[in-house]
Amino acid sequence: MEEMSEGVANIKLYEEAQNKKNRIQVSNTKKPLFFYVNLAKRYLQQYEEVELSALGMAIATVVTVAEILKNNGLAVEKKIWTSTVYIRDETRGRVQKAKVEIVLGKSAQFNELMEAVLNEENVAEDGDEQT
Repeated sequence: MEEMSEGVANIKLYEEAQNKKNRIQVSNTKKPLFFYVNLAKRYLQQYEEVELSALGMAIATVVTVAEILKNNGLAVEKKIWTSTVYIRDETRGRVQKAKVEIVLGKSAQFNELMEAVLNEENVAEDGDEQT
């Protein structure tokens, strides 16, 4: 009976992970790098933390996004998970891929830094309108 309740708990955890609203699945071909950086900033504003996820070749992109946010003082690293998943490929059948998930939280100075960026943008827009 214990095994069955453990299995049910694992299914619930899997379902919760699939329904996360603060997860960004990063691709290295679909969108430019700063699309993901800006999206992660918005998610941090809205949800207090963001989970960045990537498979295979996109792992370098997700790590870069996380490092940009951390180096700019906007985020702190909370957790990193690595795993291997199996994907069905039309030409090669079942293929093994590396997977990484990085959870970032808002830094203590996140709100101040974002406010400063918004003020700079407003000043720049005002200058453009006057010329």
